[in-house]
Amino acid sequence: MAVTGYKPMEMNIFKEDDPRISFVKQALQKRLVSLIENGLEWVLVSGQMGVELWTAEVVLELKEQYEVQLGVIPPFETFAERWPEPLQEKLQMITDQADFYKPLYKGAYVAPYQFRARDVWLADKSDGALILLDEDFPGSTRFFLEVAQNTENYPIQTITPADIDDAVEEMRMTDPDYWT
Repeated sequence: MAVTGYKPMEMNIFKEDDPRISFVKQALQKRLVSLIENGLEWVLVSGQMGVELWTAEVVLELKEQYEVQLGVIPPFETFAERWPEPLQEKLQMITDQADFYKPLYKGAYVAPYQFRARDVWLADKSDGALILLDEDFPGSTRFFLEVAQNTENYPIQTITPADIDDAVEEMRMTDPDYWT
């Protein structure tokens, strides 16, 4: 399954310690566990900052309990060179632990076709997609969504803002102070 979603700035998240990230990761984990328990073997991401890196972190944690593999396929080799150093380090840690890692194109950014090729490759090599998406505000997810919607027999599942709200509530309810 290919997994994608928003970049952090599209969600008004500007720091890696933002508590909202844990809510997104909880919603991702809940959905991924359900999919894994129903036969999901591979999770594919391009390594984009935000939802894709958070997904990769969740998958790496789930590997301790489940037979699931992580593939990271960025559009080109220098994909993250302009990112802040902590995010570059996070991507490096993830790619070091991934079961498969290979950029689609050698070298640096050349043109937008590299991103389109990434989206087509992910849709072609996966059996479906999981997209964190608010349909009223698709942001950068619209590019992969368009490819996915035009791929024949390609199921698309979404995690919506309501799913994240549910994750927040579930996390609040596990806090013993919630009940006192």
